[in-house]
Amino acid sequence: MVATLLVILGGVAAPLIATHMPNQLDVAARLTPPSGAHWLGTDHLGRDLFSRALFGTRIAVGVALAVTATALVAGILLGVTAATAPPVIERTILAAFDIVSSFPSLILALALVAVLGPGLLNIIILVTVVFVPQFGRVARAQTLAVKERPFVEAERALGASGGRILAFHILPNIVGPIVVLASMNIPVVITLEAGLSFLGVGIRPPLASWGTMLFDGFTYLEQSVWPVLVAGGSLTLATLGFTLFGEALRDALDPKLRREP
Repeated sequence: MVATLLVILGGVAAPLIATHMPNQLDVAARLTPPSGAHWLGTDHLGRDLFSRALFGTRIAVGVALAVTATALVAGILLGVTAATAPPVIERTILAAFDIVSSFPSLILALALVAVLGPGLLNIIILVTVVFVPQFGRVARAQTLAVKERPFVEAERALGASGGRILAFHILPNIVGPIVVLASMNIPVVITLEAGLSFLGVGIRPPLASWGTMLFDGFTYLEQSVWPVLVAGGSLTLATLGFTLFGEALRDALDPKLRREP
């Protein structure tokens, strides 16, 4: 929880905390170790690593939250539709899920980048496509289970409309597991974005991204290890923090996992 809060606060308050602008050049101080002027050192262009790591947090968390929220909404819509629509529509949606899920996430993302091209908006779109089937399948399974419960049957017997049943009975009962899945997927999205940026097909310079920082750091690794340590440490802290947060949320929302006092 503490790591997650640090990452989020660092991203939100980056303009206030950063000691330099993320793209401010200081060629005379390139690849220097931590000092009073540059708390975590500089990269090959003399840019302050502390400031770039903070602004990289905004990119990583912003992309992760945008992708997760969009994929969650689209997945719920498609999953609930598949569970309540005629068989032809259900099979079509499930076939689309199968096609997307049949490819490894990174390979599919690279293929979509080749079509859409790199860039922040395109990364959000293509990574969203990769994760929609996960939310859609969970939403469909939960909807199929909930709509057969006695209280839903009672609502139908009392004359409640399909829209009312869906809005007030089915959706509230399927959101919990999907939110847990979303929280567990945030670190995966962060890693995927960093991997695409590291390969040069993700976030484009001059935007600060942990993936591009890692690539630049490996290029000049023999001259300075600080760019790799800063970018790698930031990525590790974020993924570990959100993973632990997701597990804690899962334990809190799933009564089967609650420990007896």
